[in-house]
Amino acid sequence: MISRALDRSDPILVTGATGKVGSHLVPRLLNHGLPVRALIRPGPRVQELRALGTEIAEGDLLRAESLGPALNGVKTVVHLAAFFRGATPEQAREVNVVGTERLAAAAQQAGVEKIIFASTSNVYPPGLKRPAREGDSPGPEPPSHPYPASKVEAEAKLTDLGRDQGVGVYVLRLGFVYGEGDRHVWEMIPHVARWNPARRMHSVHHADVGQAVIRALYREPRAGGVYNIADDAPITLLELTRLAQAPEPTPDRFDLPWDPWEGLLDTRRAREELGFLPLYPSCYSARDAGTF
Repeated sequence: MISRALDRSDPILVTGATGKVGSHLVPRLLNHGLPVRALIRPGPRVQELRALGTEIAEGDLLRAESLGPALNGVKTVVHLAAFFRGATPEQAREVNVVGTERLAAAAQQAGVEKIIFASTSNVYPPGLKRPAREGDSPGPEPPSHPYPASKVEAEAKLTDLGRDQGVGVYVLRLGFVYGEGDRHVWEMIPHVARWNPARRMHSVHHADVGQAVIRALYREPRAGGVYNIADDAPITLLELTRLAQAPEPTPDRFDLPWDPWEGLLDTRRAREELGFLPLYPSCYSARDAGTF
């Protein structure tokens, strides 16, 4: 059951408001009647966010002195900011881990009660022989790609904050995020040329990321938890390629080894505790609705 503990008079600080996830999430929060304050570096996107009704707090995760003013009066933080594709291990760690540490320290000082953190399903190791569950240890140690490796470390930092300081930390491990004109699918296809096209992956539409965040916002502040967020129908890379109208994979790729369970998520906890039910249960339903 959803708690009504959220006070709509308090601003919600959102980091990464202009990123792939944040640019779709912020309008949803505003349309839901929630006051949003965006932590954002000065630039052309400031006016765009302000025009939507977003309060602007100019700052940067790596500038600790900018975080205190941004968190003034804030009880809830939605932390989306991250360095993803193209990051070196050092860059990923600086933004995704060090930035999260500084945000967590400032949040503690400001009396923040809840942090909702966007993580990734890529933190799970291969070889589980079933869909990944929230209690599975992330791995390998550390994950081979700098992005999930940094997310694993950031999750741990926030978990420590929740345990030691009583802050409610909600970690949302998102499947492959897509939809609403996001070019993520098209950008991803060249990076998976070594995958067997039969490999499946769990996806989640931007509308369902928004649903998951809003449901977490209304939960009791001090509860917290880790949740897999994904749709109901894992899709093969071949199907995704065809939906994107991208070039067909070459026949030799079908001989590549693949783990039939890698990339799949057990989403029962999100259903049972958050009441999460995908608005778009498959990529095909999003395609048919014109929002793929």
